[in-house]
Amino acid sequence: MSSSLLHPPSHLPPTVALQHSQQAPAILGKSTGSISASLFQSLLSAPETSELWTTYENLLLSCLRTGDDESAHQCLERLVNRFGNDNERIMALKGLLKEADASDAATLNVILKEYEQILQDNPTNIPILKRRVALLRSIGRTPESVSVLISLLDISPTDAEAWAELADLYFSQGLYSQAIFALEEVLILQPNAWNVHARLGEVLFIAAKSSDNAGQLGEAIKRFSRSIELCDGYLRGYYGLKLATKQLLSDPSKVSQNRATSDGFAIPDSVTLSKLDELATEKLAEIVRRNSSGEKGWQGYDEAEIKAAKELLESDTAAVIR
Repeated sequence: MSSSLLHPPSHLPPTVALQHSQQAPAILGKSTGSISASLFQSLLSAPETSELWTTYENLLLSCLRTGDDESAHQCLERLVNRFGNDNERIMALKGLLKEADASDAATLNVILKEYEQILQDNPTNIPILKRRVALLRSIGRTPESVSVLISLLDISPTDAEAWAELADLYFSQGLYSQAIFALEEVLILQPNAWNVHARLGEVLFIAAKSSDNAGQLGEAIKRFSRSIELCDGYLRGYYGLKLATKQLLSDPSKVSQNRATSDGFAIPDSVTLSKLDELATEKLAEIVRRNSSGEKGWQGYDEAEIKAAKELLESDTAAVIR
């Protein structure tokens, strides 16, 4: 059994999700009991370990991503046999499979009403609240999904995943200040999440571009710098750092103002900005070179991000040549 099946598969590359789903027949075939076996029989058919049930759940999600609905339903039935239909997490997984099987908007609306009925009986059912948010967003009812998320956070204000989703929803609507606030809440809960620092840097960078706010550019540089401090090989951190430093270096008047951000962080001077730009350039070039050569330990990067890094470096080189 692959150890990677013990980790949430939501952000796995498609190739890895496919590898997981291809293991489904072997993993599901290990159970000697039938799918419709009683709870007692299902407990006897396999060791009672948390890893087993985590594997079934993650395998279910990977199978859904790759279109193996039959294996996904088999995983669900094993989970139902163990935990019952009234388990909140099982209810959400059942809803997810219904959504995957839905062929039209009318069916999705029926599922949405089922979620609403469940929440009438139990307003604090967090997994169903999250499924409702996801479904509302998928059918284009973004303002409603925001309202549901806010209600969820009233119940569970320390849910970092919900704050991150809220930030993404705000960002999709161009509400940058609200998105920044939500991401700051994520970092209060997960201060060492380098990907969230970089994401906050990206939102600050885009907000600064739209409002010509040098202070937000300085804050973006701070966030990108923290991201790569926490994770030395994080491509998005270096990519964002290079974009932000280039933006400030292209307008010396903003650097000379040296205004501070809301938390007192001053915009670096031109010398420091040039050093940060050089650091980001060197690291991006190293990542691209070693990834492209197939070097071991440098193959976990997203292909689209590698391509974007190459283009950024090429444009930088072209500008120097001109």
